[in-house]
Amino acid sequence: MLRFTTAGESHGKALVTIVEGLPAGLPVSAEWVDRELSRRMQGYGRGARMKIERDQIEWLAGVRAGETLGSPVAMLIPNRDWTNWEDVMAYEPADQVGELRRRRVTRPRPGHADLAGVLKYDRLDARDILERASARETTARVAAGALAKRLLDEFGIEIGSHVVSLGGVEVPRGELPVPLNQAADRSEIRVLDAAVEAEIISRIDAAKKAGDTLGGEVEVIARGVVVGLGSHVAWDRKLDGRLAGIMMSIPAVKGVQIGMGFEAARRPGSEVHDPIEGGQTERRTGGADPRGGFRRRTNNAGGLEGGITNGEPVVVKVAMKPISTLMSPLATVDLASGQPAKAVSERSDVTAVPAMGVIAEAVMALVLADAMLEKFGGDSLTEMRRNYHGYVAALGSRWLDRSQAREG
Repeated sequence: MLRFTTAGESHGKALVTIVEGLPAGLPVSAEWVDRELSRRMQGYGRGARMKIERDQIEWLAGVRAGETLGSPVAMLIPNRDWTNWEDVMAYEPADQVGELRRRRVTRPRPGHADLAGVLKYDRLDARDILERASARETTARVAAGALAKRLLDEFGIEIGSHVVSLGGVEVPRGELPVPLNQAADRSEIRVLDAAVEAEIISRIDAAKKAGDTLGGEVEVIARGVVVGLGSHVAWDRKLDGRLAGIMMSIPAVKGVQIGMGFEAARRPGSEVHDPIEGGQTERRTGGADPRGGFRRRTNNAGGLEGGITNGEPVVVKVAMKPISTLMSPLATVDLASGQPAKAVSERSDVTAVPAMGVIAEAVMALVLADAMLEKFGGDSLTEMRRNYHGYVAALGSRWLDRSQAREG
């Protein structure tokens, strides 16, 4: 199945991504991946780091003449800021034994991995923790997710996101455009309501002036997902659990809901469950329909029932807390002296909620691509296509066959 791993530190020489399990023959390009990396760097309220980096990948393995080979794909993403941190992040020990490393971090930030990581890994310098815990690592995940998106695109699956709240300002719900990202990316905040955008920007400016940070929520939607991905038979095969788990792995994410989510717990079942309709043209004629000839009048379930996709759009909402690095820092303890102190402050974003939507798209793509490979397999894209189209055709023909049998 599809697996990925990343390596690298925030101010290290580079980030590395390895993606294993992509079928041979998938058309890919650095431009496709770089476009997703560029989207991750956008958004009002980002910090100075975004002005330094210009993230672009370098292929290391697994691609030849614009197509995957079926072997692991490796990508390198250099950190342009490495030149300013080379001595701080040096790989070899200092010439003078016991020399203190520059820019040590001994004042852990509340809300960050600093203190827990120092205690867990028995370190004296929290930089040994924060460099990997940094959201900079998500750059490598977006690169991996771009390849997953490319695979899903071959099967008509489109993944997009938009910000639904930021800094306590809610975006009014309206009909979502298709394609979603084409509209959302026009906004600096990635919202679909221009009037709300101005209010959110004002709140970001106020938070920056106060040395504070803001969180928010994004909605991620996958359209065109075939019915039958995931499974009910074991806890670790349930697709909603897999999606929730990978979303919660994004730095600063503290909540995930699928479809109606928590609101479903507050309403009676008659207002929650999605009525099923059948008898569609595809069902009567035996044509190819990834929903199997059925549809829901509503999509409160968010496209998942019993851990299995039901053919409706997969809808996940993700909540991100405010970033832990404050320019007006909170109280902490200095690990070097044991005395009360103010937490360390390094350059940071006021908010990264718009970027978090792009990251959430990437990790959703990785889970859905894994589920597609699990269901349809194949060493090559050609074989996977054949398996997919055979399955979808059978979804329609089974009803046609039964109808003909009854008439006979």
